[in-house]
Amino acid sequence: MSILLLTSLACFSAPQLSQLNLNLPQPAEATPLPPQPLNTAAPLQIADLAAQQDLLVSIYERVSPGVVAIQTLTNEGSGLGSGFVYDKEGHIITNYHVVEGAKELEVDFPSGIKVRGEVIGTDLDSDLAVIKVNLPPEDLTPVPLGDSEQTFVGQTVVAIGNPFGLSGTMTTGIISAKGRTLSSLRQTPEGGVYSAGDILQTDASINPGNSGGPLLNLNGEVIGVNRAIRTTGTTITGDPINSGVGFAVSINIVRRVVPSLINQGGYDYPYIGLTAREELSLLEQESLGLSTNDGKYIAGAYVIEVVSGGPADQAGLRGGSLRQITDTGLPAGGDLIIGVDGRPVRVFGELLSYVMTNKSPGETISVTILRDGQEKEVVITLDKRP
Repeated sequence: MSILLLTSLACFSAPQLSQLNLNLPQPAEATPLPPQPLNTAAPLQIADLAAQQDLLVSIYERVSPGVVAIQTLTNEGSGLGSGFVYDKEGHIITNYHVVEGAKELEVDFPSGIKVRGEVIGTDLDSDLAVIKVNLPPEDLTPVPLGDSEQTFVGQTVVAIGNPFGLSGTMTTGIISAKGRTLSSLRQTPEGGVYSAGDILQTDASINPGNSGGPLLNLNGEVIGVNRAIRTTGTTITGDPINSGVGFAVSINIVRRVVPSLINQGGYDYPYIGLTAREELSLLEQESLGLSTNDGKYIAGAYVIEVVSGGPADQAGLRGGSLRQITDTGLPAGGDLIIGVDGRPVRVFGELLSYVMTNKSPGETISVTILRDGQEKEVVITLDKRP
């Protein structure tokens, strides 16, 4: 019924005035108005929109030849994801979860070329993988890499990928936040999971099939590898519904990891050896007694647990005690990390992002902690994740 109603409205046309024979009143003699300045706002807005449109078209034309569709066959069935060309040697970057368990792997190029690929390196911590295809350099269009450190919240971004198998789909949005954390795909020896840091959050539309594709700035440079979305609903086929909250692995993580995946098949992340609360509310800080001697409450990463014998433990960092559970459910007595190497730490993600993008196993960091109302500097020698 609504379709019929809309159709009838769309077809409505008013009768011509000459057929109505109306006796319209004659207008009174009008007083001439002084000349008005031209309204140039609309033409300028149209020009701005046209320039933005041309820029997006240019980005797509330059980048899309290097964005591929990845089809896999596993014991559980078939899968679909995205990826992009890293270099002229035939290396393709994608997510680990796109190729996990693949018995057969097909890489499809926008040019129409279809070729089998081989996984040569994987990183479960940041959910990255490198595929190798055997093609001549002239058939490969590497996508340039940007610098995720030079990105800003509110910055316009573009995603290109294959959502629901719709190859070469382009969507736009902004960077919604930086320095997020996600769970790693690798377990710790204690049975938990590691954290993946330096994650970009975006509202660009990302759906199943986008995984592994590039998140681009307006220079057409990759600033992230689309990895996941946060959603509370699914379609009738069970696919997650985009909620405007998507996540991408920062390209600065990729810059550190991918060369090692190509040359060695894996990558060793720096390891601190602690579990921290991402962020505390004021109520939780009051309950834990985390104030300075002058009564101020400072944001930071609260250390819940220190791994016995790990780098943080050896440096003397202190976690909460299970024998002192507060009314908020958190163990009391842990250190509050408020800085690293002179940089402020307001949430755990800032500490993790800094360490993952700037440090390697064997190097040191100086963390500023709040303990018993006093600030203290602690030097930690990083290890590699077990």
